[in-house]
Parts: sequence; C-alpha cells; structure tokens
Amino acid sequence: MQRGALKKEAGEDPASRVRRMEVMPIYTVRHTTTYRYRQPVAFGEHRMMFRPRDSYDQKLLDATLLIVPKPTRIHWIHDVFGNCVAIADFEAEGTELHFESNIRLDHSPSNEPDARIEDSARLYPFAYDPAEMPDLAPLIARQYPDRDGRVDRWVRGFLRRGRPTATGELLMTLTSAISDSFTYERRPEPGVQDPAFTLQRGAGTCRDFAVLMMEAVRSLGLAARFVSGYLYVPMREGVAYQGGGSTHAWCEVYLPGSGWVEFDPTNAIVGNRDLIRIAVARDPAQALPLYGTFVGAASDYIGMTVEVRVRMQDEAPPLARVS
Repeated sequence: MQRGALKKEAGEDPASRVRRMEVMPIYTVRHTTTYRYRQPVAFGEHRMMFRPRDSYDQKLLDATLLIVPKPTRIHWIHDVFGNCVAIADFEAEGTELHFESNIRLDHSPSNEPDARIEDSARLYPFAYDPAEMPDLAPLIARQYPDRDGRVDRWVRGFLRRGRPTATGELLMTLTSAISDSFTYERRPEPGVQDPAFTLQRGAGTCRDFAVLMMEAVRSLGLAARFVSGYLYVPMREGVAYQGGGSTHAWCEVYLPGSGWVEFDPTNAIVGNRDLIRIAVARDPAQALPLYGTFVGAASDYIGMTVEVRVRMQDEAPPLARVS
C-alpha cells in the first residue's frame, strides 16, 4: 500500500474507499514456444518454468498448459530455489514441438521498497544478520570473473566518498544508470554476456543487465539473485518499457527489513510494478523458462519462435496494424 493511500477523497465514503483500495490488477499471460525441424525427430525430456511463484504480492488464479504432440507424462517438482518446474517426457516424433502456457494472476504492485529497511541498513556499508549469512553467502559470492576490476571500479563510482551512502538511493541510482546509459538489444541465443564485457560494450539484453547489476552489488557485499518472468507493458502515458513480447529478466537484492526487493535495470523499475515473477535463482542458467533435447542431426533443427502476450484482464486487445 502506498503512503498517503488512505487520504480521504472529496465525496467518497470510507467503505467505498476501502473497496477501491482492495481492487488489484489481474493479469493474463499467454506464452507460446514452437520448435521446428526439417524432418521428424524424437523429443527428449523438456523442463518448463511457466508457473508463477505464489506470494503475498502475486496470487495464481488459473493456469493451463498445452503441449503438442502430447507428452506421455508430465510431473511437477520444486527445484532447490522453490520454483515450480514441469517436466515432460515424450514418445512421439514430429517436425514441430509446441508449448502454450496460459496463466491468470492477481498482482499487488509495490514501489516503495526502501520504506521498511531496518535502521541498521539504511546507510551503506552495513552488515547482514549473522544468522542469515549461511543462506545469503552463496548469493553474495561473485559468479563471474572481474580480472581487471572493471565492475568493482564502476560500481564504487556510485558511492559517496568519505561518508556513508543511503542504501536505497544507491540501488535506485544504479538501476537508473544502467537503464539510461546502456543500449537494450534482443538476442535470441541462450546465455549471458560477461558483466565486464557488458560494461565495455555498453549494450546487452535484459538478462545481461540483470547479471551486471547482480555482480555489481555482490562486489559491495550485498546478496542478489536472478529473476525470470514477464513484463507488462502498460498503456500509461510516458511509459516506454523495453523487453515486452518475450520473457523478461531482472534481479532482486536482499535488504534487511524489506527482504528481497526487485530491481529491473532494463526499465529502471524499482519494486514489482508491472513485473510478474516466475523463477528466482543464483545464476541465469538455473532459471531457463524452457529447455530440452531432441534426437536427430543438428542440421534437422530449423529454429524456434517465442511469443509472450501480457494483458490486464478486460483490457482491449491492441489495434491491428494497417500496412
């Protein structure tokens, strides 16, 4: 709930005000992926991360999963991070493998992540609770080499010299700096750029920017994790998000008192507004939306098409483009 949200509006009775505040956005997401092959191939195991993480700020209302050809078995597990993973096994062969996920969820946006930071952590540097360190340590450890200290030097440029830096201000400034200073580009190939290389190029995908921010704050001793999910691109005036129409990636930083707080350096979003969380992980390779194998020659593979459509429930579909 935003500060000031309880202020009385003229002519509004308290009951109406409460009902208005309780209405939260309901999003629908349609995610399709199609693999195509030159001749029939056999399909190996495929693992899917399409199901959102249920939490106090997003509640799954409905979910359906369609796969063609139909798998012989689908079973669900929770991975080491508590993400929902669907695993499909196949016996059929084909020239096409199609996945369609449809979800509907209640989403409660929040964009004041620094409001509840504990007093001891409001200024950087600060220390995490020793009782939490065994769990946070793997998420503080650097995952990518920074041999010449390029990432270290860059992030320390956001600190105030000779005096503490406000923690919330530091993270928000870093998020905005990546969004403002780097060029967003789509790259369908899997994997991420080395963070030092992203700094050198000044360009990358949403997952490259998420990893850059994660490694930057980890170099400052903060715990960070990767988030895979979806981005709602609203029709609000002045909003021009990058990364719509496909899966999206951002990161979370652990702040005492606030917990895991979301930062999207691609779009300078702080908090979960317009972000739908599917999976969290220490490294992007652990949060792939979909991956699997096929039995055949490498040359049999033609390519993959992915389409993601995120809408607010009852929102009118976009107008058809006239050429």
